[in-house]
Amino acid sequence: MMSILKLNKVPPPTDPPETTSQAGEAPSIDVSALVAEPATAKPPEDVEPDPVKTLEFKPRIVDQLVTVFDPEIPVNIYELGLIYDIIVDQNSLAVIKMTLTAPGCPAAVTLPAEVQGKVKAIEGISDARVDLVWDPPWDKDRMSDAARLQLGIFD
Repeated sequence: MMSILKLNKVPPPTDPPETTSQAGEAPSIDVSALVAEPATAKPPEDVEPDPVKTLEFKPRIVDQLVTVFDPEIPVNIYELGLIYDIIVDQNSLAVIKMTLTAPGCPAAVTLPAEVQGKVKAIEGISDARVDLVWDPPWDKDRMSDAARLQLGIFD
């Protein structure tokens, strides 16, 4: 006879999940966005961009963003055109405005969390925030030529 395991009485884990790292090293990716308490439904605060810091950090931020891939499409999220804006303020807070290919995207939790963790890990960045935006909606015209070529889109 088959039995069903009931997990209703098992408390959720209280510690963030561990990431693979060498003994004694800090985890290689920030997973706090995956385990943090949900924020209240208030709009994100506007950030006053610091043009000099944005210019200084943007290349390093882009270097991290090109390592993040949509799990359903073999192209990084920067070349896909999912990144709408990159802002760094005077306190070195990096704000990434990004979208997803569709509102029901299965990676709606993991992609922003991965972006936040990789940007936050950049030396000199004090914190990172990802603002998910839906306007304007993403379409294939936002993809780079390299992404179109990789996906075989020739129109």
